[in-house]
Amino acid sequence: MHEVTWKVRWLRRMFLGGVEMNSNDANQDSPISRSAQFGAARRKKKRVRTIVLSTLSVLLVAAMGAGYYLFNLQHAFNSKTNTVALNFTQEQEDARPVKDPDDGSMNILLVGVDHADDDSDQSAALDGAVSQRSDSMMLVHIPEDRSQIYIMSAVRDMYVDIPGYGKNKLNAAVSLGGIPLLVQTMEGLFDTKVDHVAMIDFDGFKELSTALGGVTVQNDIPFTAHDTDYFYPKGEINLEGDRALRFVRERKSFTNGDYQRVANQRKFIAAAANQMLSADTLANPVKLYDIVDKVSPYLTFDSSFDAATLVGLGMQLKNVDTDNLAMFTMPTAGSSTSADGQSIELASEQAIEQIREALKTDTMDEYLKENPPQE
Repeated sequence: MHEVTWKVRWLRRMFLGGVEMNSNDANQDSPISRSAQFGAARRKKKRVRTIVLSTLSVLLVAAMGAGYYLFNLQHAFNSKTNTVALNFTQEQEDARPVKDPDDGSMNILLVGVDHADDDSDQSAALDGAVSQRSDSMMLVHIPEDRSQIYIMSAVRDMYVDIPGYGKNKLNAAVSLGGIPLLVQTMEGLFDTKVDHVAMIDFDGFKELSTALGGVTVQNDIPFTAHDTDYFYPKGEINLEGDRALRFVRERKSFTNGDYQRVANQRKFIAAAANQMLSADTLANPVKLYDIVDKVSPYLTFDSSFDAATLVGLGMQLKNVDTDNLAMFTMPTAGSSTSADGQSIELASEQAIEQIREALKTDTMDEYLKENPPQE
């Protein structure tokens, strides 16, 4: 039992950046030094600030290192998650940005999609054109020294060049050519190679909330989800099943639309993270396996991004303070209307050039110092 206890405590330090300890904790055996324990006791529990896609994936992988049932959990994860095949032609591969062999940074494209209305054979991995667009797109940059995680949200209506199709909204790349075309579009935008891809179907949130027995969040804005009778009052609310799914997807009820939806998604994940990484969950193999078993089918990764790779990356990032993750939305140049009548967000050429340089030179910290996020 001591082994499970200290692993639970280590995982919380690794992914939540610190945890309050009670008097009983201080008396139990732990690999953490006594001074570190007292230091943790003096700090407030850190509020997790992260994003929808990366956190859900990392939560599952973190949990898989919690105890002696590691092998079974990794097997369930690897066998039930989907794999997206990029399948670039040789010509397309040759056209991709070339990464310096000495560049140890990592770029991960995170995508959120809704497969509820897509019955096509390719709907799971989106390795080709499908009748849908992406709800969320983020580029995660991890510097070579693994000292920080930079999470940049890209506005889905941003008007950009899509290889082979001309100008269109960024999220149209998924409907035109699936994840491979979205990768090409992002790489072309920043002239920087995408190392890995991770994707989640939004139904995964519904399954996660059910497996956790509900997720409690602090709701700031009361609203009724569009075309439903789901009312979300201001204050503390418990979300489970379809109500949880609608909470993280709703945008039409807000004057600032997608921006409030992203805020609610982060709020949900923060609450889910606390429950997922609690001692009650990590020390309960039955509950933990149920979570991994139910949520894994809604996750998709590229073929080289398996559980072992994710766990290894998590180990490299164990010293990152998750209370200070660098999260921002890529700046745009205002709203407009395209020639075919679409409501679009104009791309900021200045921002693209600055971010492109920061990614290629691994100097994202300097970019954010000079261009602090407005949100």
